[in-house]
Amino acid sequence: MLQFALLIVIGFFVGLFVISMGGGGGAIYLGVLTAVFNLAPASAAATSIVTALPSLAIGSWLYYRQGQINFHLGNTMLISAIPSVIIGALIAPFIPTKLYNLIIGLILFVLGVQVLYKLKANSRTQNPHSSKVLPLIFGAISGLMVGVAGLSGGGPITAGLLLMGASMIQASATSSYVLICMSIIGALTHLSGGQIDWSVGICLMAGSIIGAAIAPKLMKKFAVGNGAVVLKVIMGVLLIFMGIKTFLN
Repeated sequence: MLQFALLIVIGFFVGLFVISMGGGGGAIYLGVLTAVFNLAPASAAATSIVTALPSLAIGSWLYYRQGQINFHLGNTMLISAIPSVIIGALIAPFIPTKLYNLIIGLILFVLGVQVLYKLKANSRTQNPHSSKVLPLIFGAISGLMVGVAGLSGGGPITAGLLLMGASMIQASATSSYVLICMSIIGALTHLSGGQIDWSVGICLMAGSIIGAAIAPKLMKKFAVGNGAVVLKVIMGVLLIFMGIKTFLN
């Protein structure tokens, strides 16, 4: 009983945090499921993707009602992201773990540095629609992360949106929209494998749904002015930390 209560609490904070920052929580879920609850990596990856779906759906819907989702940019990312999820799932068994960790770690680290550099330079944000290639690149990177490792892929999406000129709340909202579409594809590929631990996943879902429902309201209130700057700093530092951690694994 205590274990289930702990899962709900963890799910709540993960849902609150990742929807606020434009992620799906795949990396956090994976860490909790493998380190705390000793799930096998394959089962943890499958469970994390399915667990993230309800919170992403709720977060995306609430952001949509606020009018914060940039569908043009999000759909452009999905053009490359969805095929990348499928390709990633197919090639995952043939990619050495060390090589994957090296590449993804470097990508996340560089994105984090770029987010912080742009913030420090205080450069004017460009029109998010001005680049046709960058959304496809960030979408492909994110899709591969979902397909290969069961991660949510939120880091490259949110960082890419920020670098292309989106505000923090727009980046979080659009990222949630992109991730829900990718996660559905990823979940379908893992559902067929039958490796989902539903006893753990349902409890995490319950908590994350509550957290995800609160996050958009908090973002609307705090993701402006100095609050937006703080959130961007957190996002940049988090990307760098995730990059280093992935690189060293």
